[in-house]
Amino acid sequence: MAESPLAGSTPAGLPRRLAAIGYDSLLLAGLLIVATALAVGLTVAIVGSAAFQTHNPLPDNPFFRTYLLLVCFFFYAGFWVCGGQTLGMRAWRLRIQQRDGRAIRWQQALLRFLISGLWLIPTFYLHQAFKIGVGASLGAGFAVLLLLLALRLPDRVSETELVSS
Repeated sequence: MAESPLAGSTPAGLPRRLAAIGYDSLLLAGLLIVATALAVGLTVAIVGSAAFQTHNPLPDNPFFRTYLLLVCFFFYAGFWVCGGQTLGMRAWRLRIQQRDGRAIRWQQALLRFLISGLWLIPTFYLHQAFKIGVGASLGAGFAVLLLLLALRLPDRVSETELVSS
């Protein structure tokens, strides 16, 4: 197969990766607020507002948590597969691609999403299991995120690369 003109681009540096993550995190937060509002509206329509005010069934509902996780996955994977860039990546001129320059596949996007989310494990585990403060838990999670990015673990596992475009 002929090599794409994007193959052989320079790997993205850590500061630009972090900047794109910050930008995308703000966009994702807004999307999660809208997704939660839709779920709350649907729940109120089904159970009624009086029952909802008495007991909100969403916080501990595994279906609701799965729904939010799927919203996160399709936010990232949709952009990655259908254009190679999230909005934050576009702002910081980054592109995700296979090593030969082609667009990534859904399976690669799933692997990348799962590996990239590993930083959440120490963040939540330290806070829930050991009752460590939120700040310290976030600090530990951020340290794991930096390690993941410095080692380019999501790139390696998913056989993709994040390059400057």
